[in-house]
Amino acid sequence: MSEWFATYLVHDEKKDFHKKAEGIALGLTIGSWTDLPQLEKEQLQKHKGRVVEVTPLEDLHEKSGLEQKIGRAIIKIAYPSLNFSQDLPAILTTVFGKLSLDGKIKLLDLDFPPESIGNFKGAKFGIDGIRKQLGVYDRPLLMSIFKGIIGRDIGYLEQQLRDQLLGGVDLVKDDEILFDNPETPFEQRILTGKKVIRQVYEETGIQKLYAVNLTGRTADLRDKARKAADLGASALLLNVFAYGLDVLQSLAEDESVQIPIMAHPAVSGAMTSSSYYGFSHSLLLGKLVRYAGADFSLFPSPYGSVALERHSALSIAEECTIQRPVARIFPVPSAGIHPGLVPQLMHDFGNDSIINAGGGVHGHPNGAAGGADAFRAAIDGVLEGKLFEKAGENRNLRIAIDLWGAREVTAD
Repeated sequence: MSEWFATYLVHDEKKDFHKKAEGIALGLTIGSWTDLPQLEKEQLQKHKGRVVEVTPLEDLHEKSGLEQKIGRAIIKIAYPSLNFSQDLPAILTTVFGKLSLDGKIKLLDLDFPPESIGNFKGAKFGIDGIRKQLGVYDRPLLMSIFKGIIGRDIGYLEQQLRDQLLGGVDLVKDDEILFDNPETPFEQRILTGKKVIRQVYEETGIQKLYAVNLTGRTADLRDKARKAADLGASALLLNVFAYGLDVLQSLAEDESVQIPIMAHPAVSGAMTSSSYYGFSHSLLLGKLVRYAGADFSLFPSPYGSVALERHSALSIAEECTIQRPVARIFPVPSAGIHPGLVPQLMHDFGNDSIINAGGGVHGHPNGAAGGADAFRAAIDGVLEGKLFEKAGENRNLRIAIDLWGAREVTAD
């Protein structure tokens, strides 16, 4: 019988974790067991959740007035697949629906049974497909973001896009708060991006991508995404956690939308940031986003003002790139990135990642083109093992390092 395996971190002062585990296994499946007649037990056995493992952890010392010890344990529960339809809303409701309201409990991981993998096609492109589109195989990709675009017109966006692409950026994305508006309407952004990408290709022979922010009411998104594809959009940005993973999966599986999808982490912090509640970063921003069909997963880097712990950021990247039955996707650590961080980024996330910068590109004294050039020089310098020598050769990189500094690579 096929089963889904959910792994939880549970905090409890009573420390009766075996009882807690049995309560979860029954409460999220058949509801009761000991008081049932034997015949009903036989009939319901195949629907009954089961406790796979209970692993007590070291107590957590918590100070709240008086210091107290809080018991912790990892609990793993198996849920029969025949209890629910094979879609993410049904699966997440089963393994974490009302349970998410029941005390200090966090869903760490969810194992997909082999029999259910076929219901999740994953990304249309993934790392290999994106690299093929861009013709870049031997380094991290470089991405930048439109900044200061709110209240500006389409001409301002066009110039920003051109500067960034000519400077050496591989792909540019809309800011996640850029919605449809009279100054830069959705369709006009697509057509302008298409024009600039064509011009840059004609001038340089290098292909680029631009991810337009797909926004609006959920009921309109599929038609809007199809329209974007028809108009020649090269990628889509989606605020996945404002809409839901199932919306992402529906778009990714739509054969009329043959363009990559970039998953933005906006709103996800409400579901991942607590040590006690919600989802693990690796599950929500890594595994689930990947199975739902994103080609890129953005998440906070360990280096900026809005930073993830390093182990959490690395765990997301691992879930994006580890071999699975669905395509590997690009991890995109974001926020607080400047050229002097490139050595640490490449050490932490490797070549199969995207270096994503906003202020690190636009804040360069020589503008977005200078900022993009500084990043590309930094990437080349790390690959050649001579970052500071490269700064001596490249004026834009030298200016960036003088402005923001350069971090020594650390493994901690």
